[in-house]
Amino acid sequence: MRMYNPPHPGEIIREFCVDALNMTITDAATSLGVNRKTLSVLLNGRAGVSPEMALRLSKVFGRTPESWLKLQVQYDLWKTQNSVDLSNLKRVEAA
Repeated sequence: MRMYNPPHPGEIIREFCVDALNMTITDAATSLGVNRKTLSVLLNGRAGVSPEMALRLSKVFGRTPESWLKLQVQYDLWKTQNSVDLSNLKRVEAA
């Protein structure tokens, strides 16, 4: 079941990882092995969770890489579903 208007994964990372651990963005970026700008772009919703970032998040903050990627997919699918018109498409039936 798809979530209704899911938050961007960056919001979740900021609230439940960075803020919850009283970390600065610089400290979190260092822990993840990325530069501050890379993490900031993700936390501000201007980039998504890549497979590489999912591995880093899993190692540093826990959860599985798949769960981090699932958050991104739910977000992307919701945004796309609400911006793409599919009304003129019809299912193709086997002959």
